[in-house]
Amino acid sequence: MSSPGLATNHESVTQLRGVKGATEAKLAILGIRNLYDLIFHFPFRYQDRTHLTPIAHITHDKEALIQGKIVESKMLFYGKKGLQLTIADKSGYITIRFFYHSFALRKTMTPGKELRCYGLARYGKQGMAMVHPECSLVGPNQPLDSGLTPVYPLTQGISQRKMREIIAMALTKLRGHSLPELIDGNINLPGGGDQYSIMEALKLLHSPPADVDMDLLMNGTHPAQYKLALEELCAHRVYLLREKLASHGNRAPQLSPQPQKWLELERSLPFTPTAGQQEAFSVIAKELNKEEQMIRLLQGDVGCGKTLVAAYAASQAATNGWQVAILAPTEILAEQHINQFTEWFMPLGMTIVPLVGKMSASEKKKQYKIIESGDADLVIGTHALFQEKVVFSKLGLIIVDEQQRFGVKQRQQMQDKGMSKNTGGVYPHQLIMSATPIPRTLAQTILANMDMISIRDMPPGRIPCKTSLLHNSKRAQLAKRLEEQLKKGAQIYWVCPLIEESDVIPAENVKDVEKQLRQLLPDWTIATAHGRQKSADKSQAMMDFKQGKSQILVATTVIEVGVDVPQANFMVIENAERLGLSQLHQLRGRVGRGGEASYCILLYNEPLSETAKERLQIMSKSNSGFEIAEADLRLRGAGEIIGTRQSGAMQFKVMDLYKHKDIITQSQVISERMMDMPADKQQALISRWINEEETYGTV
Repeated sequence: MSSPGLATNHESVTQLRGVKGATEAKLAILGIRNLYDLIFHFPFRYQDRTHLTPIAHITHDKEALIQGKIVESKMLFYGKKGLQLTIADKSGYITIRFFYHSFALRKTMTPGKELRCYGLARYGKQGMAMVHPECSLVGPNQPLDSGLTPVYPLTQGISQRKMREIIAMALTKLRGHSLPELIDGNINLPGGGDQYSIMEALKLLHSPPADVDMDLLMNGTHPAQYKLALEELCAHRVYLLREKLASHGNRAPQLSPQPQKWLELERSLPFTPTAGQQEAFSVIAKELNKEEQMIRLLQGDVGCGKTLVAAYAASQAATNGWQVAILAPTEILAEQHINQFTEWFMPLGMTIVPLVGKMSASEKKKQYKIIESGDADLVIGTHALFQEKVVFSKLGLIIVDEQQRFGVKQRQQMQDKGMSKNTGGVYPHQLIMSATPIPRTLAQTILANMDMISIRDMPPGRIPCKTSLLHNSKRAQLAKRLEEQLKKGAQIYWVCPLIEESDVIPAENVKDVEKQLRQLLPDWTIATAHGRQKSADKSQAMMDFKQGKSQILVATTVIEVGVDVPQANFMVIENAERLGLSQLHQLRGRVGRGGEASYCILLYNEPLSETAKERLQIMSKSNSGFEIAEADLRLRGAGEIIGTRQSGAMQFKVMDLYKHKDIITQSQVISERMMDMPADKQQALISRWINEEETYGTV
């Protein structure tokens, strides 16, 4: 990352005391290599350590600063091994646990010493406890912090305390430096945020003064945060607009509609496409018939029929003599597509070639030859399609399912595979699908370089899933009630947050729930599916469930994508309060796919936070993915909706698309204006906020 206008931008972090060797390498993992990177590494939240909470007054699932004497220190040699402390103040006792600790820590944490801890308190089997809180031994009358304490994104081996120290040293070293203001013209920010310089805003975020408005800063709406948020949002929009301008006019194969072939396929369908699907067909057909590359996002709710739209696009490409690559994030979803497209396209004389990781080397080698020869019309697979050995003869269309599950570099790899000598150097068209509807506020911001079409209606006969809330203590009674449904031929998904028991996260797990259900429902076959299984074992468990060999599938959220079992109309989700709205909605979309009434039971534990209560209430009242996505944006942020960790999409440092939505329109005006400015000024803004080695985009 470079920083025009800051003389010390190339000064390595090793110029700071104690930042050498291993620490330098760990900072590099976070993309931090120089002082400039450090001061633009922002806190993602703040902690209020300005007052102590009596131990008896702390509440479950809340952070607190406590202080008391160590009355007991012991090592645990059963279950999860580790160090366990009991500390007490005048009001009561609490347990402190360290599962990973140094010998030095154990030697210093001895009875009689005064300990100050900040952490998340949870009520468990042994009462109130904190796991791995930040702790320090304190002397008599040691003062508390006078302002808010920043909490930073970290990597293993760097603690919050270490990161705060390093950033404080960087700010001290840069004292007296200034950064250029890169946004010209009239700016009107809430609370007078336009009165701050960039450097003043940076310092306030890293080192909040004692008199700062704590509520505004902790909520992300302080004027200094608005100042930085506007510049950051403008940087991202300018980047996207430049990308769109650069790709404008990319030559692509002209794929004329072939209505006769499509009519043959459509006549074989047991249903009539919806109005939303028909509109999508029309839009995509026109775009594929142009010599300019189509980059189109198709979004819609779970079960709205996006796969049929993908089939329409694939048929148009294949009947024009071009190959189609269909990319799925999991083998389960890939196999589902292989079966579906084979059913639709084989009668039309088209060749479907599967390519998934579990295939043997000899099987893959055979498929490589078919793909390179051009005999494969549709190639359907997982990440196996990215391999160098996969060479397309004439790739004309890339279809990416569940786009948020793929990184931008992976999508770029697929596009590069289309630039072969047989294509005349044209770019393959791209149809990118997402089952997580993107709210309008988010779409107009992150899709500045992508066209979008939405399917808002559902296939006829699809009955909305009935969602109900049930306290975790009623699980046994629920299992017995569901036995009546099993006798009628029902199948049940039972979803757990964890694979096995954890002392850190109090939530139900697959292994324990499977044992409980085998006792409660001994006459029924139970399968399990989770992320630690071998791919073949997991696929087999899913297939057994789909074929009715098992009646209950106890699984983690691996079933969120790609499982289509029409006869499964019941879903139970354990610890639903721990999951986000979009994920809950995706899971719920697995049931009710066969035209019958479906039911989703959300099991929850108390006490519930206000946010958790609101999430569960929304789920019980709404079946609209668009409404739920809007609520999730408000409650959890953009990353939960677009999957920033996987997608390489916008990963904002300060900007919050819900909290700062009142400056989105202003950012659009400014970014459009900046497109008329010199390219070096645009690049200066982009370089300040975006690491272009890890850029996002549409490919």
